[in-house]
Amino acid sequence: MPKKTPETLRSRRWFGIGPKSTEHTSHALQAGYSREEFQGRPVIGIINTWSDMNPCHAHLRERAEAVKRGVWQAGGFPVEMPAMAIGEGYVKPSSLMYRNFLAMETEELLRCHPIDGAILLGGCDKTTPGLLMGAISMDLPAIYCPAGFTMGATYRGERFGSGTGPFRWAPELNAGNLPLDEWEVIEQKIWSSPGTCNVMGTASTMTALAEVLGMSLTGASSVPAMDSRGHQLGAAAGRRIVQMVWDDLKPSDIINDASIRNAAKACVALGGSTNAAIHLIALARRAGASFTLEDFDAIGQQVPVLANVQPSGEYIMHEFADAGGLPAMLNNMAAVLELDCPTVTGASLGENITGAKLVDADVIRSMDNPVATEALAVLKGNLAPNGCVIKPSAATASLLQHRGRAVVFENANDLAERIHSPDLAVDANSVLVLRNVGPLGGPGMAENGMIPIPKKLAEQGIRDVVRISDARMSGTSFGTCLLHVSPESWIGGPLALVRDGDEIELDVPNRSITLCVEAAVLEERRKQWQQPEPHYKRGWGLIFSDNVNQAHEGCDFDLLASREGTPEPPIHGKI
Repeated sequence: MPKKTPETLRSRRWFGIGPKSTEHTSHALQAGYSREEFQGRPVIGIINTWSDMNPCHAHLRERAEAVKRGVWQAGGFPVEMPAMAIGEGYVKPSSLMYRNFLAMETEELLRCHPIDGAILLGGCDKTTPGLLMGAISMDLPAIYCPAGFTMGATYRGERFGSGTGPFRWAPELNAGNLPLDEWEVIEQKIWSSPGTCNVMGTASTMTALAEVLGMSLTGASSVPAMDSRGHQLGAAAGRRIVQMVWDDLKPSDIINDASIRNAAKACVALGGSTNAAIHLIALARRAGASFTLEDFDAIGQQVPVLANVQPSGEYIMHEFADAGGLPAMLNNMAAVLELDCPTVTGASLGENITGAKLVDADVIRSMDNPVATEALAVLKGNLAPNGCVIKPSAATASLLQHRGRAVVFENANDLAERIHSPDLAVDANSVLVLRNVGPLGGPGMAENGMIPIPKKLAEQGIRDVVRISDARMSGTSFGTCLLHVSPESWIGGPLALVRDGDEIELDVPNRSITLCVEAAVLEERRKQWQQPEPHYKRGWGLIFSDNVNQAHEGCDFDLLASREGTPEPPIHGKI
């Protein structure tokens, strides 16, 4: 029995109260709709992050039309509403700086309009968590529909993944081994069609986690952007969201402690992006779930890497999809999942993946034949009291226990100016340290953490060194990079006290990161340290700086993460 009736729809406050609704009814009539098309029907808001400045989402206008088709078929009334696209490549100083902006925009678009349920169209890295965070806070029935990933490519006989490909060849360019015209060939291959990165970067990680959380239709995250199944799934989501409105099935009925744990387990099994450590904590806080960086680390030690996908593995996303995709991988790890978690399909996670077929056991491994043992580790110590993260599955094994002398870069500008200088005092044992690139220092915690291999070392054939920062790195990247150091240096975290020549010791197996300097010396340095001047004095930059929390807390705003209810907008007729 449906929980909602036409009389109890949220949109009825705008439509259906006689002359008091004249303003709202007249605008719907103005748009060319007849009364029977919208009155008494669930109004479905399609939040679309299409933009000319986000080519990953170039096809989302057509995807929205497929969603509308499904909504009409099920007896709903679809309305499309644009939201900030956050194109990863273009948005500066950092896409993360605008994730909370998108979350707030999504929530308020849904709140201030006559919306009963929502379809969320996203895909590029920060759009997925931003849309989900806003939908969780608004708590109307919602389905997330991912954009899908870009076409595959090869280069010199190798699989060429978005991000992993150029990062693989960049040291050759910097060492003078790759001519510029060949680099231009690489540029053409990185994204050869609409869609997100075709490896297990942040986009594919987060769209998969949306599905595991129960917020997407089964298999939606394993469909290429240009595959016709994307439109088919869009139409199916349109049909399903109408029924979800009648059933009043909301994010608060779906996302809980267990589903968050499932998402973390899937993340490490995927060899997922380290950025998920930020986003999943933020999503958990929005949902009122209990989940910390320490919880993520514990799961990382329990669940191995099953997806043999770059950057942790060999293949790219099309091959993962053809091998059975996310449902097949979840089936392989069903023994460690909490299968009774509800989902937007109306069935449980376990029911959704029952019968999922595994086609290629090399692409999607079993628990007893993993690609790697660990995809995420959280290290703590006097350099990172609140933690930092590393992806062991994409790092150099011989560097996971290492002691070396620091080469310090004060900020991203300093790094850009000196990293390839022939005078840089660096060798293969050095530990490159980049600071003042965190949530406040960056500003916005950009993906500066995959510090380039200095030209001086690249010319010697060196392809990895230990790198430490309070920044993030692209989920498509690889190397022995310690990231998200918290608290960040901008606010006086210990990273601010490191000096050239200090020895730093990391021990990933034992989860420690140590600045090997006497406590008294560090205390003296702290007395000399001065807080940098703020980046912003007005606008969104100031709002962000005044409210963002640290990486280990999810980089959200406490005022948005609050579980306090927000009242529905008052509506008064003008007649």
